[in-house]
Amino acid sequence: MVDWNLAVSTATRLVRPGPEVSRDEARAIVAELRRHAKSSEAHVRAFTRMAQPDALGETPLDTPVLVVDRPGWIKANVAGFRAVLKPLLAKMEDRRAAVPGGAVLGAVGGKVTGVELGMLLSFLASRVLGQYETFAPASRDLPAASQGGRLLLVAPNIVHVERELEVDPHDFRLWVCLHEETHRTQFTAVPWLRDHIEGEIQSFLGETDIDPGTLLERLREAAQSLAGAKPEGEEGDDGGHSLVDLVQTPVQREILSRLTAVMSLLEGHADYVMDGVGPDVVPSVAEIREKFQKRRASGAGRLDQALRKLLGLDAKLRQYRDGERFVRAVVEEVGMDGFNRVWTSPNTLPTKQEIAKPADWIARVHRKADGAS
Repeated sequence: MVDWNLAVSTATRLVRPGPEVSRDEARAIVAELRRHAKSSEAHVRAFTRMAQPDALGETPLDTPVLVVDRPGWIKANVAGFRAVLKPLLAKMEDRRAAVPGGAVLGAVGGKVTGVELGMLLSFLASRVLGQYETFAPASRDLPAASQGGRLLLVAPNIVHVERELEVDPHDFRLWVCLHEETHRTQFTAVPWLRDHIEGEIQSFLGETDIDPGTLLERLREAAQSLAGAKPEGEEGDDGGHSLVDLVQTPVQREILSRLTAVMSLLEGHADYVMDGVGPDVVPSVAEIREKFQKRRASGAGRLDQALRKLLGLDAKLRQYRDGERFVRAVVEEVGMDGFNRVWTSPNTLPTKQEIAKPADWIARVHRKADGAS
C-alpha cells in the first residue's frame, strides 16, 4: 500500500540542505548536543520530581540519544510509521487481494502514496528540532531496555534556528535539549504511558474505514475544504480542517479528543519544564523564549500556511500553548507533587475539556480523591 523506500528516496531528494558548517564545527555541535542531552536528564528529573524507574524497583530504561541530519530524521520516522501502521496496512492488503487486478492497482497506488509521503516528510524534515521517537522499531543493536523509544536531535535544524533568531547557540542547544529530555523523562518514568498511547492509536486506526470509495470521498471533501480555506488570520477564515479531521468516524473523533488532550499535556509539560529549569542553567532563556515565540506566531507564506493547515501543524502549536497553561495553572494551585498525580493512570489524564479548564481536573482528581480518603 505504501512504497516506503520510495518515500525515503523522495524525501531525501527534495529536502532542503541544512546550514553550511565545516566538518570540525559539525563534530563539535554533535558532541555538544550529546553533552546537553545527558546533563538535561538530571535537571529535568530534579525539577519535575518524577521518580526514576529504578527507584520504583524496575529496570531503568536506557533510551539512546541520536543526533541526526535531515535525511536521518526522515529514515527514522519512516521506520516508525511502518511499525505503527503495520496492522492497518495488513488489513488493507487483505482486502485488496480479494479484488480482481488489486495487485496491479496496489503497486501503482503504493508508489503514488510513497511519493506523497516523501513530499510531506521533506517539508517536515527541515522544521523539527528534536523528537522523542516513542514507537521506534526494535533493533538488534540496542539492549532490551532501550527498545521502544529513542531521543532524536536534528542538528542542522537547531543550528538553522539559532542563527535565524541570533541567540547564543550554546544556550539555545541546551534549551532545546531540556524540552526533548522532558519527553524522554515522561515515557521512562511513567511505564504505562507508551502502551496507553499506542493502544489509542491502534484503536483509531482500527476504526478506519478502508472502503476505497468512502475514503476517496472523504479525501475529496478534505481537498475541497482546503481549496476554499484562507490562511489563518485573514478575514473569513474559520480555522479550516486538517486532513485528519475530515477522515474520521464518530468513534475516531472520541479517540482523537483523548489523544489531543494527552499530546497537549506532554507538549505543554515540556514547555513548562524547559522554561522552569531555564533560569538556573540557560542564562539567556528569557531572550530565547521571546524570540522563539515570535517565530512560532509569525507564520509564513501562503503555501507554507496551507501545508501547515493540511498537516494539522497549527493544532500542534495550540497544544504547546494550551498544555502549558494547564500545567502552570495546576502547579500553581496544588504544587508539582499535586500535578504529578496526572501520571497515576490513564484515568487521571486530563480530558480535552479539562485542558481548557484546569480547575475541573483538580476537582475531579484531587478534591474527590481527597474527600474519599
